[in-house]
Amino acid sequence: MEDHAGIFLGFFFRLRERKIPVSITEWMTLVDGLAMGLHGSSLIGFYSLARALLCKDEKYFDEFDRVFAEHFKGIGADGAVIEEDVRRWLEAPVSPFQLDPALRKVLDNVDVEKLRELFEQRLREQQERHDGGGRWIGTGGTSPFGHGGYHPGGIRVGGEGRWGSAVQVAAARRYREHRHDLVLDTRQLSVALRKLRVLKRDGSCDELDLCETIDKTAREAGELELVFRSPRKNEIGLILCMDVGGSMEPYRHLVDLLFSAAHRSRHFKRFAHVYFHNCVYGEVYTDAYFRESVSTPDLIAQYDRDTRVVLVGDAYMYPGELTDRWGAIQWEDRNEAPGIVWLERLTDHFRHTAWINPMGERMWHAPSVRMIRRLFPMFPLTVEGVETLAQELT
Repeated sequence: MEDHAGIFLGFFFRLRERKIPVSITEWMTLVDGLAMGLHGSSLIGFYSLARALLCKDEKYFDEFDRVFAEHFKGIGADGAVIEEDVRRWLEAPVSPFQLDPALRKVLDNVDVEKLRELFEQRLREQQERHDGGGRWIGTGGTSPFGHGGYHPGGIRVGGEGRWGSAVQVAAARRYREHRHDLVLDTRQLSVALRKLRVLKRDGSCDELDLCETIDKTAREAGELELVFRSPRKNEIGLILCMDVGGSMEPYRHLVDLLFSAAHRSRHFKRFAHVYFHNCVYGEVYTDAYFRESVSTPDLIAQYDRDTRVVLVGDAYMYPGELTDRWGAIQWEDRNEAPGIVWLERLTDHFRHTAWINPMGERMWHAPSVRMIRRLFPMFPLTVEGVETLAQELT
């Protein structure tokens, strides 16, 4: 029969075996808390106190709960089997988008330039409202121009997307700015972004070098010798390029959290943010309403090659937006080059680029996502994903 000390010590080593980073200092703090009676002499009190002191990050909570249950309640294999069954079920999903092969063929063969010319011709000719027809710009019909009806491979004019079959959109850009004042739930993202740093000593020597001070004082037989050095500063600049509107609306809150964390960070040498829709083309925008634009070549010229560039978007779009000269989703955009060329220009200039995708990884097999992943390392919009990105970009 193990004594009480052996039981608790076994719990410590089991946490370490399961990759929960518990230090001796934290464990001794827990022992002190128990000695002070902070656990209330109950198992649930001990659980709450231990988790609060031993888990540095919320991502360890689930594993901590499993270890606690196994060690103190004898719950082991059955729980793991149930978890594995659920995991297998979640990893074999049914795609929510069942695209008809005939529709896919139509979309792949749309001549976007001719479609735009026909749209402009209809704009010149049309004199009145049309609903339910198959030719004019209207609603509820089968015309390739309008909204509320159905036509594979047309241009949606106004309204909301319903079938995801439009190759371009002609509508007022009513996107919203990402919030930068969020506080709750941004702490972990902020900590993750702090790993994106390259520290160099720069400036006047006004920071006390404690180790050198102790060493030199010891060498001087105890006579205090203060040693100062230049402070370490992060030399990394960051440009955050965010996709807004359309299919990104369901992920607005997630992107808000990331933007809040980046905006509140003070350790970047330079930080800038711009907006785009679906893909970066000849212009990006300083506001989400797309009122103030900056040419992409000018943006590239403003920053040195070591600036980190992170694009945030689902990368899920009509593939022609990346490959066709006139492929931009907004019909009024006149691009000198396809979207993929503009993305290549970013990766050619900047040495460190990455893409954060808020969409579930099971959807990353879409054609447009695969094309973008050939250019950018892609990471999920999670705390762990941002941590991995930060490590990759340093």
